[in-house]
Amino acid sequence: MPLPGEKVQLEMAAVERLQELQHSRLKEVKPKEAATMMLVYPKYDVPYFVLIERMISKGKHSGQIAFPGGRAEKEDPDYAHTALRETEEEIGIPINQQQLLTAGTPIYIPPSNYLVRPFISYATSNLSFVPQASEVKSIIEVPLKQLLDPTRVTSHRLSTSYMDDVNVPCFMLCDQIVWGATAMMLNEFKFMIQNTITSQYS
Repeated sequence: MPLPGEKVQLEMAAVERLQELQHSRLKEVKPKEAATMMLVYPKYDVPYFVLIERMISKGKHSGQIAFPGGRAEKEDPDYAHTALRETEEEIGIPINQQQLLTAGTPIYIPPSNYLVRPFISYATSNLSFVPQASEVKSIIEVPLKQLLDPTRVTSHRLSTSYMDDVNVPCFMLCDQIVWGATAMMLNEFKFMIQNTITSQYS
């Protein structure tokens, strides 16, 4: 699947001039490395993917809706393994049940100084989730058709620990507001999936 890349990600950027901010900060700092996973799986013969609601904490992304994922460890042979390992740790799906498909475009997140590498994997059977008690407040199972539905793209005013009363683009998925870096990664994956479907039927 060809990567639509940063241009498509920036359609869902929550901060004006984010591209300029990302590039300028990357020249100044050494970011922490992390990886996330969009895990697609069947539920009642319908494709779903999983998001998590993070626990309230002192972190920059406290309480947000996100992909399973986390910081790369020295023991990880590569970033794909980071995403697979973190998915097992956070939602209880063993690595051997995740079939890696492809990587997305890395995205730098200035507020937390992370360079995040997104991946897509799939499972071939129904899954039983076990949320990590210290990190995951709830697991959100999203029908893939919601992501592909253009009416699910909207905007919402919110305040966070690093910005006040800002109108941000977002996805409305399973009654949850999905914005920021997760929405940016989702937008790229959305275009990748749509292009794959189109090519199969053209």
